[in-house]
Amino acid sequence: MSSTPPARRLRLGLPRRVFSQVLLMQLAIAAGVAVLATGLFLAPLGDQLDDQAMRRALAIAQTTAEQDRIADDLRSTPPSPDGPVQREAERIRETTGAEYIVVMDRRGVRWSHTDPRRIGGHVSTDPGQALAGHEVMEIDDGTLGRSARGKVPLRDEDGEIIGAVSVGIAYDSVRARLIQAIPGLLAYAGGALAVGALAAWLISRRVHRQTRDLAFSDIAALLAEREAMLHGIREGVVALDRAGRIRLLNDEAQRLLDLDDEAVGRSPDEALGEGRTADVLAGRVTGTDLLTVRGRRVLVANRMPTDDGGAVATLRDRTELEQLGRELDSTRGLIDALRAQDHEHANRMHTLLGLLELEMYDEAVEFVGEVVGDHRATAEQVTEKIRDPLLAALLVGKATVAAERGVALKLSDGTRLPDRLIDPRGIVTVVGNLVDNALDAVAGTPHARVEVELRAEGRTAVLMVRDTGPGIAPEQHELIFTEGWSTKQPPAHRERGIGLSLVRRLAERQGGSATVGEAPGGGAEFTVVLPEALTDTEPQPALTGAAAPQPTEEEAR
Repeated sequence: MSSTPPARRLRLGLPRRVFSQVLLMQLAIAAGVAVLATGLFLAPLGDQLDDQAMRRALAIAQTTAEQDRIADDLRSTPPSPDGPVQREAERIRETTGAEYIVVMDRRGVRWSHTDPRRIGGHVSTDPGQALAGHEVMEIDDGTLGRSARGKVPLRDEDGEIIGAVSVGIAYDSVRARLIQAIPGLLAYAGGALAVGALAAWLISRRVHRQTRDLAFSDIAALLAEREAMLHGIREGVVALDRAGRIRLLNDEAQRLLDLDDEAVGRSPDEALGEGRTADVLAGRVTGTDLLTVRGRRVLVANRMPTDDGGAVATLRDRTELEQLGRELDSTRGLIDALRAQDHEHANRMHTLLGLLELEMYDEAVEFVGEVVGDHRATAEQVTEKIRDPLLAALLVGKATVAAERGVALKLSDGTRLPDRLIDPRGIVTVVGNLVDNALDAVAGTPHARVEVELRAEGRTAVLMVRDTGPGIAPEQHELIFTEGWSTKQPPAHRERGIGLSLVRRLAERQGGSATVGEAPGGGAEFTVVLPEALTDTEPQPALTGAAAPQPTEEEAR
């Protein structure tokens, strides 16, 4: 094998860098425009010079034909190199700079010419049109070569045509004027080309900085990678321009925000409507990992400005995580309640054992009856007034947790809710959030009490939760329904400030409302109105006493 390295092949073609390609294209465009403009100027310039020469020849011919002496001398003297017609024609020719002035009679015989030897001979071109009374402008070849000509009839004092006058302008002079104009045109074209080249260089430098010296193939690859990445990731991406309009939405963002391609080019307020989500995307709310609610989804948003004055916002769906967090909170509450019950159960068993050891059997029976009766009475009270099994199970479980936390959870006397709920799970979410907030508000306060009132007014469900806590300041009545706002420290596994926002969203989605005010005895009173929450079907007959369905352990959870 030869040790000689292979020769490098000469690569022909455009350079790969965007800067070089743009510069070459701009230079080519500038040069092409300069050449085209010069050609477009020169083409009509030649025609204009020809026309000017012919009109000049015609004007000289008209001026000559107006001379009365020429017409008189033509009729009174023979053609001669020394005749008066020749002398007058030569005088006019020298004055005007024409190449020749030929005066002829009706037979076409010359009476004047630049070359005196041709006087008395016939003209070389047909004078028929001029002798017929027409004025003629043309470029033609004659005895003196190619010239721009003007021919007019020659009339006597009575207006009768007695001959014609033909004047010629040397065509070489016309061509010379055209050639003389070319250097100036080229100078202007060269100046325009230089200015265009400078502008092309400046534009190319700007493109060079903006594209970071990438090749077109690199830019195409980056765009392909960007499209694949944007539409393949599981996070929503929203890009906004410097005017705050949406310029890009990936597939996940369209799903999370419930938007389509028509949102592109619109502001967040126009696409989403007024609310916290639009405020976060528009940058009116700042911070990291901002919580917002869109429909039933809990989203975490982060917004970062870009160098061009726009911004890019990312969205993550935390709905399932938020639900798991709430379930974890409920599970921890149940665990705490079970621990307390276990401790209380141990005390009760010790009391029962002591009564049995003391042979106080009647007191032991009475003690067991009281303990069992309390739990049964609570379940019967709930199921008698709340006919939906899910909602009844929720309230029984909450009553148990409240009792272990030292809070009295009661149903108001006006509570009556038949088993005709269209969306019982939605109402369970509303009641569960409101009761949890009320229990947190009254925890640790003396004579803590939470009252729940659920009633049906036709097809409308009215839900009210009152507590004996510190209440809510009037200026915060609307603020507490904002996503991410809370007066309590968040737990380690999730953010607070979502529950009341979800309550309002669920209510407004059904055309209802969620408000807060002051309870009659102090504390806070939350009211949720849900129109069209019940069906028109008549409720079943009420269940009482032991016959009431008991919530299962799974429902209670």
